[in-house]
Amino acid sequence: MRITILMALITMLFPGMDTNAQTAPGRKVLVAYFSHSGNTRELAQQIASATGAAVFEIVPAAAYPSEYRAVVDQAKKEIAEGDRPALKDKPESIAGYDVVFVGSPCWWATIAPPVATFLAGYDWSGKTVVPFMTHEGSRMGHSEEDIRKLCTGATVARGLPVRGGAVKSSQEAVLTWLRDINLTK
Repeated sequence: MRITILMALITMLFPGMDTNAQTAPGRKVLVAYFSHSGNTRELAQQIASATGAAVFEIVPAAAYPSEYRAVVDQAKKEIAEGDRPALKDKPESIAGYDVVFVGSPCWWATIAPPVATFLAGYDWSGKTVVPFMTHEGSRMGHSEEDIRKLCTGATVARGLPVRGGAVKSSQEAVLTWLRDINLTK
């Protein structure tokens, strides 16, 4: 009751202040994602817009084939063999970020190999890693467990799975999830 009254007074005295903000002031946030079809890119943009995060697209040095069967076969082989394909570019450091959202299509129940390459390249101690996945029925698969293994020392928050065909209309689900995990701007 006292908190409600205090928040009402703050809102009246400082009308421009966002009393719904959940992300601590000064917290640096990055959204890093790999997208093959564009669905994960769209979801990454929604998350960045809602959090005020910087955005980094994870791009493999050698592009994946555009033909569906070829991509599926290549991804299955890379995942089974633990391949870490080279990336075109990556941030020199993530030391300046407190929270890193990591997005990927769910391939064979886990993150795409370029995302594994990205995650394996940094020290995650003290960071919060927040996964999000686009899928066609597998939801998160075992990606959260796999991310925990790659991000030793990080806190891995509950991820968000969004079916690929529903991405364009997922803004409310994204906002609800971000509020639930206390990461809105």
